[in-house]
Formats: sequence, C-alpha cells, structure tokens
Amino acid sequence: MAHICTLSEAIEENVRDGDTLAMEGFTHLIPYAASHEIIRQGRKELFLIRMTPDLIYDQLIGVGAARGMKFSWGGNPGVGSLHRFRDAVENQWPRPLEVEEHSHAAMANAYEAGAANLPFAMLRGYIGADLVKVNPNIKSISCPFTGEVLAAVPSIRPDISIIHAQRADRKGNVLIEGIAGVQKEAVLAAKRSIITVEEIVDKLNPPSPNAVVLPTWAITSVVHVPGGAFPSYAHGYYSRSNAFYIAWDKIARDRDSFTAWIKENVLSGKPEDFARHVTRRSANAA
Repeated sequence: MAHICTLSEAIEENVRDGDTLAMEGFTHLIPYAASHEIIRQGRKELFLIRMTPDLIYDQLIGVGAARGMKFSWGGNPGVGSLHRFRDAVENQWPRPLEVEEHSHAAMANAYEAGAANLPFAMLRGYIGADLVKVNPNIKSISCPFTGEVLAAVPSIRPDISIIHAQRADRKGNVLIEGIAGVQKEAVLAAKRSIITVEEIVDKLNPPSPNAVVLPTWAITSVVHVPGGAFPSYAHGYYSRSNAFYIAWDKIARDRDSFTAWIKENVLSGKPEDFARHVTRRSANAA
C-alpha cells in the first residue's frame, strides 16, 4: 500500500544520489514541485530519463544534479532551446552531461517493456536514421518467425519514477485524467515511485472517458501538492502558464540570472508555494 506522506519525506526516502530518475508528464501533469524538492535536498549524480525534457530538466541540469540524460526531444515547447541543457552539452557547465538520444517510439516502447519486466523493446524504427551511428544502445534483431530485421533498445527500468496526477484516494490509489503519456508505464517500470496529486479524496469518482487508475500496490509514496505541476497545466485544475515558458528563455539564457532564480524560487521556496496556481474548487468542497 502506498505511503501517504509529505513531499520532503517522499524525496528523502526514495530519491538517492546516483539514481536513474524518470519524471514524466506529457504537456500537462509535469511534476515540477517534486523536482524543486530534489534540488532543495541536494541530490547529485542523477541519470535523468524523460521523453520530452523541457524546463523541469533544464533546472536539474543547471544546478548540477544530473550526470546524464536519456530522451527523445529536448526544448522549451513553443519557445526555443533549453539553455542550461545546451550549456552543459557544449561547455560542460556546471558539469559534463552524458547524452543518450532516442526516437519517441523507442522511448515509449522501452517504457512499456520495462513495465512488463522485459529486457528490451523492439520496434519498426530508425530506418534511414543517423541516431544508430551515435547511440550504441540501438541494436537490430531478426524476427525468428519472419526474418524481418527490427530495431531493439534496452527497456527502461528507473530506480525511481515521479509523476503528477489529479487525485488519490485515502488508500493511495491514483487517478490520472486527460493526456496520459507514459506516466502509467513509468510508474510500473520503476523500483520506487512517487506521485504528487492535486487532491486526496474519499472516492475516485466520477470517472472520465480517458482515465487511468494506478493501484496503491504499484506506488511507493503519494503526496498532496496542489498546483504541483505548474507551470505546466493539470487538466481540470489550472491552465498552462505560457508566460512562464516565454520568461524562462531569458532567465535560463544567462548563468547568473538562472542561479539567482533558483535561489529565490526553489532553494528559498517550499511545496506549499504551488497551491496559489490552482483555480478549480476542490472536489470535496460543498
């Protein structure tokens, strides 16, 4: 059964120096509050995994928490480059960063293979692509039945996966609504998992047409963090802050302005700061 606890407790108990860390959420439900707590607790030597690393990993890379990253696209969505990521790759600041790039399809299949406890994933992919030349973890395999040559990549089995969701019940079952991405697979593939949620309720209802329920036995820790996905959006709770993504380009472009922002908004902040971004009334409200 999942342990319902504070964010500080969840990170302290489950995120360790040197871990392989996946933080997923596609366009919405990106677990920013959890990443800020990881920074506050000073975790180091993390190997980051995310299909679409955006601002959340730009921040972790910029503070020197990451030794490497596996991904399939990296950027500030709708704005441009991730300047802290780029600085680490081009100038090794604040430290060198190992990079392993894949396609979206390969990452999704690798997560699914990890969730199924399989050693690798195979797919029809990378045909004519140059990633094969620079990524030794992309192999080929022949189908034993047809002889067709397929691409193969190692399964993704994180030490710890962290996601954000809309609701959990008091037993630790978690409901995800809207775009599901690979959140479910990331949790099921991991040795340990943390899920931050907008609300903890008595019952996970009413159901929606596109809902995913993760059972309590598959989750390590559940944490109540209203607004914990900001500046991304949480379907049904608050909108994406496009203004913040635009502002991040200037903040992150300069090392000093980035460092100052981290000091003021992360190191001097707390999880409760995120609650001000929630615009929806609680499901438990009268």
